Amino acid sequence: MRRKKPESPSISNSLPRSTKKPLKKSKPLKQESLESVPTPEPQRVYATALPEQIDTVKAQEVIFKPNPGPQTDFLSAGEQEALYGGAAGGGKSYAMLADPVRNFNNPYAKQLLVRRSTEELRELISVSKQLYPKAIPGIKWLERDKTWVAPSGASLWMSYLDSDDDVLRYQGQAFTWVGFDELTQWPTPYAWNYLRSRLRTTKESGLKLYQRATTNPGGPGMQWVKKMFVDPAPPGTPFWATDLDSGEVITWPKGHSRAGDPLFKRRFIPATLFDNPYLAEDGLYEANLLSMPEHLRKQLLEGNWDVNEGAAFPEFNRKTHVCEAFEVPRSWVKFRAADYGYGSYTGVLWLAVAPTGQLFVYRELYVSKVTAEDLADMILEIEGDDRIRYGVLDSSLWHNRGDRGPSLAEQMIKRGCKWRPADRSKGSRVAGKNKIHQLLQVDPYSEEPGIQIMDNCTQLISQLPAIPLDKRNPEDVDTNAEDHLYDALRYAVMTRPKSHLFDYDPAASRSGFQASDNTFGY
Repeated sequence: MRRKKPESPSISNSLPRSTKKPLKKSKPLKQESLESVPTPEPQRVYATALPEQIDTVKAQEVIFKPNPGPQTDFLSAGEQEALYGGAAGGGKSYAMLADPVRNFNNPYAKQLLVRRSTEELRELISVSKQLYPKAIPGIKWLERDKTWVAPSGASLWMSYLDSDDDVLRYQGQAFTWVGFDELTQWPTPYAWNYLRSRLRTTKESGLKLYQRATTNPGGPGMQWVKKMFVDPAPPGTPFWATDLDSGEVITWPKGHSRAGDPLFKRRFIPATLFDNPYLAEDGLYEANLLSMPEHLRKQLLEGNWDVNEGAAFPEFNRKTHVCEAFEVPRSWVKFRAADYGYGSYTGVLWLAVAPTGQLFVYRELYVSKVTAEDLADMILEIEGDDRIRYGVLDSSLWHNRGDRGPSLAEQMIKRGCKWRPADRSKGSRVAGKNKIHQLLQVDPYSEEPGIQIMDNCTQLISQLPAIPLDKRNPEDVDTNAEDHLYDALRYAVMTRPKSHLFDYDPAASRSGFQASDNTFGY
């Protein structure tokens, strides 16, 4: 017998009786009410591009990693102007191309990288094509404009600047970063200074302004680059930017809210072949540099800025002939020498003779457009209570040059600044040069040179190794060169300064020994 399948209880049957309510029939809507309901307009929904899938393996690939040391220091430098220079093979070109990458994510970044000629620019462009597409996905190279444009809108214009007139190509332009590759190829600082005026940006950009350069020693602009970056401070040390002509710190102008404050800082970061392990390991590049003539070898292998072809004093070496400034003991013989000039420059040097006979240049003064009387006052103020034994001055200053009044030397002597005439007899120029050569030699026993220059005498340190020989008379220096401090040094060494036993003052000894008898020293 078949059993009846039990019926599943309906929802209505399952509800209690009290909850059951009859359903009301809905009234049909009138035609008028249907027409009164507004029909919504269709909304446009724009398609959103999905972000590109990131290849995590590729993202972790290192495209460029700076070498530890100078290359890293250059890329992290915070000074407005920085020079990465020195020996060949230090990785300068890669550093120059890597530096502007820091700003490629900022749409306000507008950058400029220049070489002296288009031929020299080709190599940089070639290396950039290997580096940038891997480092910045989506970056585009505009061949016609010679410009890299990043996805953010940031740009890097790679251009040339051959002559001073070429700076007009950049007139009216604004850049946040400017780079000069091989800076010493520009014979004057005009282009460098002009493009500094093109550095500007808005506050909202959040960008700092930078000017960067790389170079080796040598080239037509070596002396001004050396004077701007190398001479003012020890390598790697930031310093306030100075004026090339006066040597004074560049400050905000009068009338500005920051009048008198220094404007910006510079820094010289030296590098050698051995800072680049990729070139230094096999020794082949080093062997090529070793085969070069001496002055090129010192410039390109050692990064020596004090060597120049045809230099009068090629033996000058900063490591040997420059020492850290110290307080000269009062017991040492002190004297000064000067070469005066109003229209050009006046150079004054102060020297001290150690008990061993070694000379130390411990102070300098380098000024222009200063009258003889004002110079005397300046010298006396600088010396204070220094015991200066004598001063030697260009003998031509005793000549009366068309006037009946006292000579320039006599004017200074009347102010209390005592002088005696320098030796300017026939042959004295050559004799003075030979004496400097003799003093620059290192004694084989003491392993010390006959003369050292304290590192606060930056002008003499800069000028002495740069003075060229006279092409018509290789026994003398070129008198058309900047030789004012050299002449002062020549006058000084020709006085044959000596330190005698009876010049020794035990009470003023550097050793701190206190003698019971100041006469005999015991």
